[in-house]
Amino acid sequence: MSGRRVVVFPSVAELGSTLAQLVSSRAEKALNTGASFSLGLSGGSLVSILSKELPAVPNLDCSRWLIGFCDERLVPFTDPESTYGLYKNQLFGKISIPEERILAIDPSLPVQECADDYAGKLSKAFNTEQIPVFDMLLLGMGPDGHTCSLFPDHPLLQESQRTVAPISDSPKPPPQRVTMTLPTVNAARCVVFVSTGGSKAPILKVSTFYCVSDQTFGPHCISSIVNVTFFFITY
Repeated sequence: MSGRRVVVFPSVAELGSTLAQLVSSRAEKALNTGASFSLGLSGGSLVSILSKELPAVPNLDCSRWLIGFCDERLVPFTDPESTYGLYKNQLFGKISIPEERILAIDPSLPVQECADDYAGKLSKAFNTEQIPVFDMLLLGMGPDGHTCSLFPDHPLLQESQRTVAPISDSPKPPPQRVTMTLPTVNAARCVVFVSTGGSKAPILKVSTFYCVSDQTFGPHCISSIVNVTFFFITY
């Protein structure tokens, strides 16, 4: 927890600009030492923030980026609930990421098969049968402290073997989703929580000041048991 950095911004615009610069700098660092920059995206407010700010970063070369999704709803890509669909319509065309370097779910599959298929895509892309290590994950946070599709007190929090898991009873609709598990999230080199809106202020106090060993808060605040590098907040 000592490595967590909490940054509070006066506006979403300032948060977005700083976040875009952080993504760019992390990409440059990864590409200086490796063949690609792997970035995991989440939905919610992050879609509009990144779609506005990332294309404004000067000289941004995304040709060697590898994009994954921290979670996804099991809906067609044309559905407004589809995280991939939103990014495809609002961002990907602006920053020229090769289509083959965007790892999306297959929403035509049943939820268990979809999760297994997506885990296979990650395994192939990262060339490992172990947990894939993303250079950076961008996560949102619900008022209840959930992140990805990992909800308070849900059995998926105990998952320790799978990298990606299905969920059929999400407390937040739509009920069927595919999500990274905690081992995958915690393996990332950099994890950024982005939170906008006053409704999340109470849970942020828990998230930023309690760590994985705190059994009082851990099961109820998912974001408190993630190895977070940065909290970017605006109220």
